[in-house]
Amino acid sequence: MQQADSSLAAVKEDARNKAKKRKLKNALTIGLFVSPALLVYALYVIYPILATLNYSFYDWNGSSVGTYIGLQNYVQLFNDSIFWTALLNNTWITLTSVFVQIPLGLIMALMLFAPIKGIRLMSSVYFFPFLMSTVAIGLLWIYMFDPINGSINQLINLFGFENVAWLSGENTALIAVLFVIVWQFAPFYMILFRAAIVGIPEELYEAADMDGANPWHKFTRITFPLLMPTIVSSSILAIVGSLKAFDIFYVMTGGGPNHATELMGTYMFKQAFVNFNMGYASAIAFVMFFIALIVVIIIQVLDFYRQKRGVFSE
Repeated sequence: MQQADSSLAAVKEDARNKAKKRKLKNALTIGLFVSPALLVYALYVIYPILATLNYSFYDWNGSSVGTYIGLQNYVQLFNDSIFWTALLNNTWITLTSVFVQIPLGLIMALMLFAPIKGIRLMSSVYFFPFLMSTVAIGLLWIYMFDPINGSINQLINLFGFENVAWLSGENTALIAVLFVIVWQFAPFYMILFRAAIVGIPEELYEAADMDGANPWHKFTRITFPLLMPTIVSSSILAIVGSLKAFDIFYVMTGGGPNHATELMGTYMFKQAFVNFNMGYASAIAFVMFFIALIVVIIIQVLDFYRQKRGVFSE
């Protein structure tokens, strides 16, 4: 009996050893396949972030040896009125992206499923702005917003309004560029929502029809809840994209007039490549990264608790 127990224990021990070796082998295999991607990620993402943080502690012009100044760049940054203007403008872009672009993209996606003649052509027309180069879009809308011969002013003249200096007025420049951003990127969210809607099982709508549900009930009880993961992902993309916005503003206004359309990205560019103050520019860049990281973490936490409570998950 004792010999049988000893044999059973030996078999169990041998099985555990084999399981450990199998797990170790699987872990090494996974690590082998993942390591190239991790290496690229570390080289092109992690290292630049850490290098930017390091440079932000220096007074450095990008060529000569920098001088360590500790947190002085950050102290200067948080007392810089232009930076706070830029941060406010980035906030306006973020709010516009989340509360205008995404809902507009959802409406456009829903329209693609409406029984409207020529909807296939409209889907191509909707998506066309996103396919254009940002520089081309910026130049196009500069002519559109021309204070004398621009199409926008000619249109408002038909309604009896006077010409508006859209891009040279401090009160109108930001609004004009925000309009262009919505026009350019709403089709991107349209494609995301269209793909998500296609993935919703048709049986759910058939069951809702049998229960006598109207289109509004089907949207609020089926479509919208099942689109929540896409909405969360779209919000993250919109927020991160808004915080690092640069190209369209640099092309159309250059941050002017009088810093009215200055962004953290354009201000960082000027500090780095116009004033050659690389240390200060690195501080701006790291603050941009830190703000984006905190906002994404908050969204993910809120979405986790939303799923835990079951809100919009049925």
